Amino acid sequence: MATSWTAIFFMLVASCVCSTVFHRDQQTWFEGVFLSSMCPINVSASTLYGIMFDAGSTGTRIHVYTFVQKTPGQLPILEGEIFESVKPGLSAFVDQPKQVKEIFRKSPFLVPEESVSIMDGSYEGILAWVTVNFLTGQLHGHSQETVGTLDLGGASTQITFLPQFERTLEQTPRGYLTSFEMFNSTYKLYTHSYLGFGLKAARLATLGALETEGTDGHTFRSACLPRWLEAEWIFGGVKYQYGGNQEGEMGFEPCYAEVLRVVQGKLHQPKEVQRSSFYAFSYYYDRAVDTDMIDYEKGGVLKVEDFERKAKEVCDNLENFTSGSPFLCMDLAYITALLKDGFGFADSTVLQLTKKVNNIETGWALGATFHLLQSLGISH
Repeated sequence: MATSWTAIFFMLVASCVCSTVFHRDQQTWFEGVFLSSMCPINVSASTLYGIMFDAGSTGTRIHVYTFVQKTPGQLPILEGEIFESVKPGLSAFVDQPKQVKEIFRKSPFLVPEESVSIMDGSYEGILAWVTVNFLTGQLHGHSQETVGTLDLGGASTQITFLPQFERTLEQTPRGYLTSFEMFNSTYKLYTHSYLGFGLKAARLATLGALETEGTDGHTFRSACLPRWLEAEWIFGGVKYQYGGNQEGEMGFEPCYAEVLRVVQGKLHQPKEVQRSSFYAFSYYYDRAVDTDMIDYEKGGVLKVEDFERKAKEVCDNLENFTSGSPFLCMDLAYITALLKDGFGFADSTVLQLTKKVNNIETGWALGATFHLLQSLGISH
């Protein structure tokens, strides 16, 4: 779901809505991917289908949303989602870019102008916020009681929430506030994407690899790693040698001091977030699963202090490290530092970690589909 929208993690977004039907004997490019039941032959004119492609380099994820407009003039009701993942991905068209365009031209679906584009991190954060707050009922009836969203990718991290206090708006740096209209309401969101503060980029910064030229033959060492560890790691096409402090300190305290240098004083800290509730995605979710803090399928509810507690538990027992990622201590310590010293969250700030709400994926795809419906005048 979460992806860093940087030069490293380009993705393509295609959107279409169909209220027409195709016959089963018609040869189509999506044969074998979409089930015929998705667009039944006798579909009602009030039934709409929003199809969102999240096309990455190695695979494409397809979200098919069913909407029913039960009352003319009212917002369509989301009835369900069908999700499918296929391979190969966008990289399969690297030598034939025109064939990507031709595929959509031949499609029986409505493909509006500019519906294929590259998405930046801030826009992704806004759409994920729309998805979560719609699914949790916060956007019904023009409620201002919303939840924020946090996304932690490999190269960047995003934060998005709806400010409730005027002083937050007054103290927010330029470029961090975005106004947009959705569901006949206007929202002024605080949203920002921090490039270089994703989990994997933070590993490099913690090891000092980002500031060191000529890494050949050099081993980067950290108190966040098992003392005996000697390994190689490839990130962004570059190979790095790394290992533990063979004779120096190790454990949570010295590790936290290392990751703290990556975030301290480098991110804006809106005080309002300390009393807000947030949904957290991607590596927040993955590391919580890896350490049995939440269930992989069901997710769970954590506080910021739970990440710190688990980080101490893992980092202070590095000598007993036997399996899993050797970066687990560093990752947990970084997540703790990012939340507390980066964004300024309180220990008691509640984080909801989940992949689905009401059986609908919680990523940006649904929000992007709503945006498309609105651009076509269907959401009014």
